Amino acid sequence: MSRSLRRGALAATAIVFSVAALSACGAGNDAQTLEIRPDNAAVTVDDVKIQNALVITQPEPGVKGPAVVSATVFNNGGLPQTIDAIRLPGSASLVKLQAADGSGRIVVPAHGSVVIGGAGNASAVIENGASSTRDGDAQKVVFKLSRTGDVALNAFVVPAKSYFKDYGPTVVPAPPAAPETTPSATASPSGDAGHGAETPATGETTPAGH
Repeated sequence: MSRSLRRGALAATAIVFSVAALSACGAGNDAQTLEIRPDNAAVTVDDVKIQNALVITQPEPGVKGPAVVSATVFNNGGLPQTIDAIRLPGSASLVKLQAADGSGRIVVPAHGSVVIGGAGNASAVIENGASSTRDGDAQKVVFKLSRTGDVALNAFVVPAKSYFKDYGPTVVPAPPAAPETTPSATASPSGDAGHGAETPATGETTPAGH
C-alpha cells in the first residue's frame, strides 16, 4: 500500500472513531446534559457536594422583598447531616431556613440529597434581599453543615425569571392604594349658655332663663 493510501485509511478510521464516541456519549443516561443550560456554581468538600447554587431575587427590578438561596446538597457519607445555617458574608441580612415539612432542621440524608428552593422543597429565605443582593453579581454563600462544617462557594444572583421562576421568591404584592378622603360636613354650632337655645321645631331662639 502506498504512503498516501495509508494516510487516507488512518484519517478515515479517526473520523469513524470520533463519531462513534460522540454517539455513545449522546445515547447514555446523561444525554440531556448536552442541552444548553446556564452555568451554576458547584463545590465539593469531603462528603458534601453542593451544586446549582443560586441567589434568586424578585422577578422585577426595584421591587422590595425577600430573595432566596436555591441549591441541591448531596451527602455521600454514611451518616446524615443537617444544614445548620446559610450565611452571606459581607451582608447583614439573615437567611431563614425551613425544612420541606415546615418544621425542624433541613436534613441531608446519608447517601442522599436535599433540594433547597421551589414548591414542596426546603427553603432558605433572605430577609431584605433587595438591599443585600444585586442581579448579575456573584455572591459568596456559606453553608454550615453539622459534620462537614462550612462549605463556601460563589453563587450567581439572578431574578426569578425563565429557568429560575419556579425556584425564586414569591412576588411581593403592591401596597393597597390609600382610600380617597372626602371633606366632612361642618357641624352646626350649638347654642351657648346665656345666648339662647335653638328650639327643635322652628329653629327660633328663646332667651336664656325663660
